[in-house]
Amino acid sequence: MTYRPSDEALMQLAATLAAEAGALILRVRERGFAVDRKVDRTLVTDADSAAEALILEGLRRMDPAIPVIAEEEAAAGIAPEAGAETEFWLVDPLDGTRDFVAGLDDFAVNIGLVRHGRPVLGAVGVPARGQVFYGQVGHGAFRRDQAGDHPIAARRPPDAGLTLVVSRFHGDGLPHLPAMLAGRPIAQMIRMGSAAKFCWVADGRADCYPRQGRTMEWDSAAPQAVVEAAGGRVLSAEDEAPLSYGKPGWENPGIFCVGR
Repeated sequence: MTYRPSDEALMQLAATLAAEAGALILRVRERGFAVDRKVDRTLVTDADSAAEALILEGLRRMDPAIPVIAEEEAAAGIAPEAGAETEFWLVDPLDGTRDFVAGLDDFAVNIGLVRHGRPVLGAVGVPARGQVFYGQVGHGAFRRDQAGDHPIAARRPPDAGLTLVVSRFHGDGLPHLPAMLAGRPIAQMIRMGSAAKFCWVADGRADCYPRQGRTMEWDSAAPQAVVEAAGGRVLSAEDEAPLSYGKPGWENPGIFCVGR
């Protein structure tokens, strides 16, 4: 009989690898790193490559039958066959490379498992803040830090107004909001980088993260699993339906991440 790890084991693996990759990224940052540009002109560093190698080795050792689509391998033209009806990992080893290169602290590590087109579990490490957010849809979400593991939950929008988290480098002015939040007052708008924005919604510190620009599936799979495990939602801006995976080219439409 073929060994099949449980979803709990896969979730804990993702959380452990996110923490280990984050520690590696911090070591690379401390010693110094080279910066290059990929074909699409986005930045890539030594830390991206080293973290991806660590994560790929850990995922493939646990269960080599689950395909892994990872950002740097995909950029090099290496991507296994995977579609909406299959199970696969999506990995962004260093989400927010621009923040990392700029010396900012919002970069993240994303490891998410997709099944039948939907994220089912994932982990997002925010290494410079010493945190890993992880969860399994239908079974709860957690924040891991030096004090241990803490259950987290998305919040209902307060009457005093919405807290929005928006991209530091993409978009200006007041963002477009989903119909469910239209007309609500906005109390504050916080600019951040990377998948950390999703985690603020999952942790009940913000109410909405709207993003109209281009993102890739490895940017959103892990944080979507965490947000949905915490009771929130990640929606396509095209029709406000749950964001799905296995799309041609791995590219997302605009998205809305919202709390309860």
